Amino acid sequence: MGTTAFDHPWLSGLFTDPETAAILSPDRQMAHMLAFEAAWSRALGATGRVPAALAEQVAGIVDTAPIDLDDIAAGMATDGVPIPRLVAQLTALLPQGGGAALHKGATSQDVVDTALVLALRDLSDLFDARLTALVATLRGLEDRFGDAPLMGRTRMQAAERMTVRDRLLPWRLPLEGHRARLAALRPAVERVQIGGASGDRRALGADADAVVAHVAQALGLQPTAKAWHAMREGVADYAGWLSLVSGSLGKIGQDVALMAQQGIGEIAMSGGGGSSAMPHKQNPVAAELLVTLARFNAVQVSAIHHALVHEQERSGAAWALEWLVLPQMALATGRALATAQDMLARVTRIGDAD
Repeated sequence: MGTTAFDHPWLSGLFTDPETAAILSPDRQMAHMLAFEAAWSRALGATGRVPAALAEQVAGIVDTAPIDLDDIAAGMATDGVPIPRLVAQLTALLPQGGGAALHKGATSQDVVDTALVLALRDLSDLFDARLTALVATLRGLEDRFGDAPLMGRTRMQAAERMTVRDRLLPWRLPLEGHRARLAALRPAVERVQIGGASGDRRALGADADAVVAHVAQALGLQPTAKAWHAMREGVADYAGWLSLVSGSLGKIGQDVALMAQQGIGEIAMSGGGGSSAMPHKQNPVAAELLVTLARFNAVQVSAIHHALVHEQERSGAAWALEWLVLPQMALATGRALATAQDMLARVTRIGDAD
């Protein structure tokens, strides 16, 4: 167990989301990097840059290679990237001459960024499914309670009477919008990264387009006409989308916390958090968590926008900043989606207490 809130021995009880964490796990990341290297070897064979039989032999070794993660960590400390040690470990497993079909013409950023994109694809599948389920839950609440009376409130003061449906629509409609935004965003994010040493693919010569197409097809990603080593707007857009989702869920959480206040009682739910000093209390822990996660992600967007500033053809500083920030944003969003679904599934009444 670690020391961040997402993997801390007890803080993780509030903040962790196992499915999201599994997608971002070291083993899953390494599997994606190996998938890139195997696809790269096969692409070199398919384009005739190395003998096809050798390429397939090397790719098969890469597919099943046991990786020493402690050695990878040691390499990170000196190289700033995991790939030099990874390539060294893989090279040690190859037959004589096999190195010609391993990683030639690629660079560390190609491997790491493509592995990131594969993780984002898995996250998008998970988050889209959760948004779909959450929208269905909200529709169910509208069917059950939508016509019940509710006091409208502006600036947290009583305004005019309305219905529960009027409160629920601003909860549901943004989530449907986020699904549409994600569908539009995915093609711009789920793209292979191939640029080589300086981002110009020069080492691949006339075979560059064919290698890119082959690797992209093997990994189920979109090919690109140019490497996006120093063009990070796709990553920034994805981070912004994560913050939009958690922000909309934070609005739901804030409303629920206010509606649940003693003396207002516009919502009732099964379960709730206990107090060590006041046993009569039932704290809106889930609602509060949604607000916390929304505010956390809103702050992280600024850091991701700082990571847009890449100097020349590659930045070590800006690139590493993404590694610090983006996974935590994804973990926060995954936890928020799971928390919102659980909280809303426990609603037993919405509407004026009387």
